[in-house]
Amino acid sequence: MNFVYDNVLLQEMRKKNRKNIAIEVAASNHSDIEVTELWYRFVKDSYADYLVEEKKYRTVTTEVGRVLLPPYRLHYDETVRFYLQKHWIFTQLKAEGVHL
Repeated sequence: MNFVYDNVLLQEMRKKNRKNIAIEVAASNHSDIEVTELWYRFVKDSYADYLVEEKKYRTVTTEVGRVLLPPYRLHYDETVRFYLQKHWIFTQLKAEGVHL
């Protein structure tokens, strides 16, 4: 599995001094419709260590930092690309190549 970072994302990570990305599964079953989706976010080293030790996340070390993979059965393409997506003034971390 190969992780690729978009240039805009790399600049943002350097500017904010972030190097760990966690892939998480967010689920909501508080209504008539159950929703499950993937959620990507930057995490600090201490929280990354917590996810690995307590929540049993797998760690993949890249040239930039660590990618934390959840202990769920997800499907990964050979190449996973991380990028930033902007909506108006809000920026969101996204990925291509990870599937539920």
